[in-house]
Amino acid sequence: MRERNADERPVAAAGGGASARPLLGEDRGGFIDRHDLWSEAQYAAAGQMRRVIDELGIEMVRFSFVDQHGILRGKTLTRAAVPAALRSGVTAPSSLLLKDTSGLSVFAVFAADTGVGVGGFGGAGDIVLVPDPTTFRVLPWTERTATLLCDVRFPDGAPVPFCTRSILRDGLAALAARGYGMTVGAELEFHVFRAVDAGVGPEQVGGPGRPGAAPAALPTTRGAQLLHDEGLDAMQPLVDALYRGLTLLDLPLRSIELEFGPSQFELTMEAGDAADIADAVVLCRTAVRRISAGLGYHATFMSRPQGADGASTGWHLHQSLHELATGVGAFVPDAPGATLSPLGARYLAGLLDHALAAAAFTTPTVNGYKRYQPYSLAPDRVTWGIDNKGAMIRAVGGPGDPATRLENRSGEPAANPYLYITSQLVSGMDGIDRGLVPPAPTTTPYAEDAERLPTDLGAAVDALGGDAAFRAALGDTVVEWYATIKRAEFDRYLRHVSDWEQREYFGIF
Repeated sequence: MRERNADERPVAAAGGGASARPLLGEDRGGFIDRHDLWSEAQYAAAGQMRRVIDELGIEMVRFSFVDQHGILRGKTLTRAAVPAALRSGVTAPSSLLLKDTSGLSVFAVFAADTGVGVGGFGGAGDIVLVPDPTTFRVLPWTERTATLLCDVRFPDGAPVPFCTRSILRDGLAALAARGYGMTVGAELEFHVFRAVDAGVGPEQVGGPGRPGAAPAALPTTRGAQLLHDEGLDAMQPLVDALYRGLTLLDLPLRSIELEFGPSQFELTMEAGDAADIADAVVLCRTAVRRISAGLGYHATFMSRPQGADGASTGWHLHQSLHELATGVGAFVPDAPGATLSPLGARYLAGLLDHALAAAAFTTPTVNGYKRYQPYSLAPDRVTWGIDNKGAMIRAVGGPGDPATRLENRSGEPAANPYLYITSQLVSGMDGIDRGLVPPAPTTTPYAEDAERLPTDLGAAVDALGGDAAFRAALGDTVVEWYATIKRAEFDRYLRHVSDWEQREYFGIF
């Protein structure tokens, strides 16, 4: 007999089969029900969520979506407002999807035609945040507060094409239609500084297009300390707090490590379903920042902050495909001595072929490109190697190894996880469809006469704009939306007079 979910009704009570959908009329007829936006699993999770709220005395719940930059934005609702939000979602200004990282609106948000290429954004009208109850978590760093992630819809129920969480899930659904699933594993590096002053001073107040000064901070470790036990011991209160917090969030934490550079750390997660790991990365980054702040530290996933010249931080994304019908790894080779299956090799060739365009998603900030330096454990050109950590793509595994996979080492830890993973899926599947063949693996990744990775965000965005595979997979509207935002961000950077320019020229000319 099939095991029944605790929230399912008997067939007789439901009048048409087991279901977790609410029976009472007062719980039905809302935005989510009218547009059929939840699965049975989500209805069941919503019932469980309401019980947890009651049992734990949760007073506030954060309904948040992940914007184009990978940043959580949303509203905190009181306990009394949660039932209505579970029926009809939460409204938010659509202009949030049209801003750069400083909060500057890149499109004409108050015009009838914003220029974004799709209707529904005129006049900075509302979008609807549709909660996903399966992502509900009780926050460990504050009292009686929980959070959940949301997808984004227009008020008429239509999908918003710029919902990055939905972009990944659509890509994975297309992959599933071909009989494959995607497994990813995340290695996230970050810096933890000692906060000098937790307050906000006048110099730190800014506005759209002109952020205020960054908070002052001091180093926490000396550097040149890779995996040094006693160095990690010195930060044990923070390590303990991160372990407790990330574990209480049910995140697939695997390790917390001391990295090479001063104030540099790394955490790794167990590999899992691509969509689930993307959600986990979002929650993990928020948790690391909030838990660190509670102990007087400032944690940042910025790749190369000032004071961290010894080593930049990256996000190494492990990835593989598996057959949904059998669970067998699709990258595992049969031929003796081979590193990848033929399908895995074509996928790898796609990652290399589209590396420049994908960089707009794997490395979406101006700062991230300062990481692409030779002999730095970061790649600077488009190569692959067998278990070589200087190459852009590291291949690991071989015949009989179910963990055979590819590791992209070019990403930065600030990347939007949904877009980062989608960029790999688009690139790899195009390599499979076109039957691409990768070049020979490198043994000298920093000496190869290979194509260089983009030197700046502007070059990456230009490559994305000219990439036919990304336009076919994501659509012209999504590519132009993202490229326009990132070009505006890069142009604003180019107009800024830096401290380097001031030191270099002001005194001698």
